[in-house]
Amino acid sequence: MARIAVVGCGHVGLVAAGAFASLGHDVLAIDIDADRVRMVREGRSPIYEPGLEELLQRALEAGRLTVHEGFPASLDSEFVFLAVGTPASTGGASDLRAVRDAVSSLVPALHPDAVIVNKSTVPIGTGNIIAQIAKRAGADSVSVVSNPEFLQEGTAVHNFLEPDRIVLGSDDPGATARVAALYERVDAPILETDLRTAEMIKYASNAFLATKVSFINEMASICEAVGADISVVAEGMGQDARIGSQFLRAGIGWGGSCFPKDVAALEHTASTFGAHPQLLRAVIEINREQRRRILQKARAVLGTLESRRIVVLGAAFKPNTDDIRESPALEVADLLRLGGASVVVHDPHVPTSVIQREFPSLEVERDLLAAAAGADAIVLATEWPEFRDAPWSEMAAAMRTPLLLDGRNFLDGQQLRDAGFTYRGIGRPAQEGPAADATTDEAELAQGLVMVGRE
Repeated sequence: MARIAVVGCGHVGLVAAGAFASLGHDVLAIDIDADRVRMVREGRSPIYEPGLEELLQRALEAGRLTVHEGFPASLDSEFVFLAVGTPASTGGASDLRAVRDAVSSLVPALHPDAVIVNKSTVPIGTGNIIAQIAKRAGADSVSVVSNPEFLQEGTAVHNFLEPDRIVLGSDDPGATARVAALYERVDAPILETDLRTAEMIKYASNAFLATKVSFINEMASICEAVGADISVVAEGMGQDARIGSQFLRAGIGWGGSCFPKDVAALEHTASTFGAHPQLLRAVIEINREQRRRILQKARAVLGTLESRRIVVLGAAFKPNTDDIRESPALEVADLLRLGGASVVVHDPHVPTSVIQREFPSLEVERDLLAAAAGADAIVLATEWPEFRDAPWSEMAAAMRTPLLLDGRNFLDGQQLRDAGFTYRGIGRPAQEGPAADATTDEAELAQGLVMVGRE
């Protein structure tokens, strides 16, 4: 088994460190954050990710995982995986300072035959930059491999150990073969290519998934205009094997640490090289519009947002994570606040301090019934399983105006109506039953002479 160093104890790095240790490798996890290092040494995960803490604890108990604060003076690891942050900067460009600093700090300590494996999501061409930094520092024999991650927050451990594919890109076939051997106990196809193609696969994959979400959201808007039900439309589309059902759920759009940053970075890269990424720009704009649609729906029922108390259920950008980066839920909450509403956020897992550090003007309430008391509307923005069985009848009775805006089409509309709510979903007719008015003339509809509106 191999000696592996993983630089960065964030979402990708911690999952990689724990998973490689579970595969029998000896792993050294490196991070410059003292608090994070202490937590991992104690077997505690600094991030909420199902199964991760147990994975780390088993690795520590087996002696397969050690944790180091800062960059070591010497490193006998055969492989160094980079899993540091690459946040978006102005205009969508990726900030590569953490990658550059990590490589510059580690090169003097590297084993002569070490392979640098990049798992950070980076612009196309970054692998070549890493190789140049290493060469300038005198590490001529160090090879670079791109091994992009395809982890989904909430299922990241499963995604790493049971992936759809493993992508390895390098200009050194020998280095590619060595990295491939690390995954010999993982049952997945391995795609070997060059550095830049591997980097592009990561961006193209995320951009395509984001495109599917924006596409179904645009279809949802059309469904509302003509009185169709996007949930049934998506089901019918998803049964086509060429399309598939994943990422065809209408809602308030995508967010998180990957899609917004990666789509923007790809759009920026394409523009820099003279391409014209019109589809990517439309995908981004549709996603922005989905947030605004919640405000439009609230105003359509309430008349105004001024002095209204609105509860937003959810702060995480998706369920099964405590990550609020680019969270659609919190963006909607802040837009409602800017529109004049008094906004209360409730999330069953994201700590109050995390929410208020980024959004200090938002009120956070840990008790669901207390949040609903006197409210004019509830917006379901993150589809936590706990919300399905919430005490809806009690909440409706406690509200001033029992309006439920289901931003994820997660709840049973009829059940909510029976509980006393006015229910509005995304791309769904306001009431159950025929999608269009029975008196509408079909010929006029076909000619576009009649607009059938549905909230």
